[in-house]
Amino acid sequence: MPPTALEPFPKIELHVHLEGTVRPDTLRAIAKRNDYALPDELESRLEFRDFAHFLDAFVLTTGALQHYQDFRQIVVAYAAEAKEHGAVYLEAIFAPRILHGIDTDEVFAGYCDGAQEAREAHGIEVWLTPDIPRVYTLEDAMKTARYAVKYRERGVLGIGLGGPEEGNPPEPYAEAFALARDGGLASVPHAGEGAGAESVRGALETLGADRIRHGVRAVEDPGLVDELADRGTILDICPISNVRLGIVSSLEEHPLPQLVAAGIPCSISTDDPAIFDTDLTRDYEAAATLGVSPRAAYEAGVAGALCDDATRRHLRQIGDSHDWGDR
Repeated sequence: MPPTALEPFPKIELHVHLEGTVRPDTLRAIAKRNDYALPDELESRLEFRDFAHFLDAFVLTTGALQHYQDFRQIVVAYAAEAKEHGAVYLEAIFAPRILHGIDTDEVFAGYCDGAQEAREAHGIEVWLTPDIPRVYTLEDAMKTARYAVKYRERGVLGIGLGGPEEGNPPEPYAEAFALARDGGLASVPHAGEGAGAESVRGALETLGADRIRHGVRAVEDPGLVDELADRGTILDICPISNVRLGIVSSLEEHPLPQLVAAGIPCSISTDDPAIFDTDLTRDYEAAATLGVSPRAAYEAGVAGALCDDATRRHLRQIGDSHDWGDR
């Protein structure tokens, strides 16, 4: 029987920032526990308006997240939300908070234990890929990489590079990514969002990217598009985020159809759903209007996932056994 509105089709999400998943009620509960002041008009403060406001909302949220239980709680909360939209597998991003005076082990342990609790409570696979913010020095980046390797056996699969791309190329972080790769982690940097094709090339050539987060501006360089297709590099596409942040002027002008037509596999994700007022269903629907079927998005997610072979086989079984109908 084809899926109904009450039976969402299975989805994989490879690009979601846990700090950007925190809904107002959860944020209020955490802030109360930590005696952290929030504005009375919280919903309005979190409602997206422009990039500057996005940063304000992100800082407001992360300010409340201070302890092990906070990090653990937001993983479990988002897993529950994503499962309602059909998610069976998540690769979630978090920043290590090294510059905020919070114990790094507390941050990593909270997220890792939250991922385990999410699996047990909601039956959804949750794995982690911490980001190195581009404002970090190489010393801080190396520390992040060492911690990521330390927690590899507790659910950390890879390491990313986040933050503003413009003026912050990937090359200075090559040593940190080499350390992470030597420790068994994959490379999943952001590139080709705020900066153009040169950022994607740097991520591929200098950071050894196994997957590119965003990558939509690769279309500015046809040769790079061909290279991504030849490599089979999966791009994590977040359609609604790209519109909200002005990376594309409208959904109709999104380059997703060009990328897919060129042979580049594209997974679909939300990026920061609580701030961008979206969810997995809405982003998958947006991708469908651009010609990417739910099944194609799911299969790209399976191909791009950093999981072990047994988990990948299980994900394929889920996809193969689902009645996609005409999706």
